Amino acid sequence: MFRLFINHRPGITWVTVVRACTGDNGGMGTLYLVRHGQASFGADDYDQLSPLGQQQSQRLGAYFSERGLQFEAVLIGSLKRHRQTWEGIHQGLGKPDVSPLVWPGLNEYDSHAVIHTIHPEPLDKPDTPERYKHHFGLLRKGLHAWMHGQVQPQGMPSFTDFVQGIQDAMAHVRAQHSGDVLMVSSGGPISTAVGTLLGAPPESMVEMNMRIRNTAVSELVFNPKRHSLVSFNTINHLDAPAFRDWVTFT
Repeated sequence: MFRLFINHRPGITWVTVVRACTGDNGGMGTLYLVRHGQASFGADDYDQLSPLGQQQSQRLGAYFSERGLQFEAVLIGSLKRHRQTWEGIHQGLGKPDVSPLVWPGLNEYDSHAVIHTIHPEPLDKPDTPERYKHHFGLLRKGLHAWMHGQVQPQGMPSFTDFVQGIQDAMAHVRAQHSGDVLMVSSGGPISTAVGTLLGAPPESMVEMNMRIRNTAVSELVFNPKRHSLVSFNTINHLDAPAFRDWVTFT
């Protein structure tokens, strides 16, 4: 049995699905989907964790360690921010003897290429609230068009192939593992994975994507046949007054 909790704060809504039962997981494995730590939004190289992003990642690893989690496998995308997030988690865990499997299908879409399909003109750097809002408004529109097959961003797969790359990673986990597995990726792949499981339309996947916080954890249980959602977009590792300023979205 599962219970659904809808949480609200000003400007933020997130959903948590919690198992109502206690005890073991009935022989099922558990997959922890983790979004990367805060990257360098607005900088020349976004694909680089900020100092806060490194702290978020290490804190998540320490949180996992405090709960005795030992991952039998780790999958990460091939982007720099995925590797750096895993390195921070690895350090927080106490440097366990596990090497990540790099899976390019877990990589994020190219936001600049997506925006360019509907707004070819150069954009100002999003360094004000107005420009920030404009940037993400265009990104939403571009994502909707890409997901519905109306545009094809340069250098990117079709949305169908993007989904397939994520599903292939999930199928690998089901086929090869039965314990705790960690997967470090980005907001787009994670929202697509969860949205696909729930049968959500593309528009809902986009909104989920925009609300995933840095180093947020989405938990799924799995057996060889399927995955099932347990929780989405949780940041229990930052749920203390000392970490109140560590909650970020970019």
